[in-house]
Amino acid sequence: MIVIMLSEACTPADRRRIIDLVQFAGTGLRVHTPELLSLSGDRDAIRALLSDEPCVLDIAKLPAAYPRSARLHGRPDCTPVTLGESSIGGPGFTVVAGPCSVENRSQLLTTAEAVRAAGAHALRAGAFKPRTSPYSFHGLGVPGLRLLAEAREVTGLPVVSECVDVRDIEVMASSVDMIQIGARNMQNYTLLREAGRTRVPVLLKRGLAATLDELLLACEYLLDGGNEQVVLCERGIRTFETSYRFTLDVAAVPVLKERTHLPVIVDPSHAAGAKGRVVPLALAAAAAGADGIILESHHDPATALCDGAQALPVEELPALMERLGHACAAAGRTMRAATPARAR
Repeated sequence: MIVIMLSEACTPADRRRIIDLVQFAGTGLRVHTPELLSLSGDRDAIRALLSDEPCVLDIAKLPAAYPRSARLHGRPDCTPVTLGESSIGGPGFTVVAGPCSVENRSQLLTTAEAVRAAGAHALRAGAFKPRTSPYSFHGLGVPGLRLLAEAREVTGLPVVSECVDVRDIEVMASSVDMIQIGARNMQNYTLLREAGRTRVPVLLKRGLAATLDELLLACEYLLDGGNEQVVLCERGIRTFETSYRFTLDVAAVPVLKERTHLPVIVDPSHAAGAKGRVVPLALAAAAAGADGIILESHHDPATALCDGAQALPVEELPALMERLGHACAAAGRTMRAATPARAR
């Protein structure tokens, strides 16, 4: 069960007294935040024990095994997550765009400038790439992070990039605005724990064959480590259908919105597998109530070293942004204001 306390009314002494009262009334007591405790035991007995405590807002049975990410009484519907000078979550819709990987300076800066000019809010690109084949391009590594830092300086766009190895957490945390943990690492618990110890916002993608409960439990590793800045991402799951790369589970968006207070975004590129399908899936994500999208875009997809077939040409981004505005309006949202150009 969980014990929820009022943040405004409780002093540190009040919290300590409540913890002292319940620690012997149940087992497995954990202090998740100053306002949230969880433990196992007799709910009626604990409710009676705390009945005279004005700081206690509610004592409830856990709705699921993920108390930190669960949507609970007393919590906001959505907790925005910082992304540079902007955020993901709340009434505004966020667009993160850029190439699958950092290939060279010219490619990255050209694409980044186009992403900013189109009105997108953040730049995505991989310095480290997990690939199915050991012979494929695996990214530039640390030199790629330096190029991303330059692109951020030039455009003013915050940077989202994937960490694939726990040994790179430190350098990633000091180089990017949001660390992405990809689908293949969703249940890499060592990586999740280390990312949880940072205070850099994390984008957690759903695994190829993961249930929504498994995604939220993976998220719990990040939150339990103390990192409360987490965004969830639906990117398509593997099913029996072979007509496209992955099956985009659009229904995951409203279901996750029912279960968690964390922002939920969608990756239409990996599900589509082909650029002609990216726009319809992006619009579907916005209409379904997602807090944003993260998509692949390249200034010259034919020459891309990674996932060129699903990369939207940058010249098509402005039209997509306009159409997303209409889809957002249909879902009762607004497009977040564009990142202003960086003064030179």
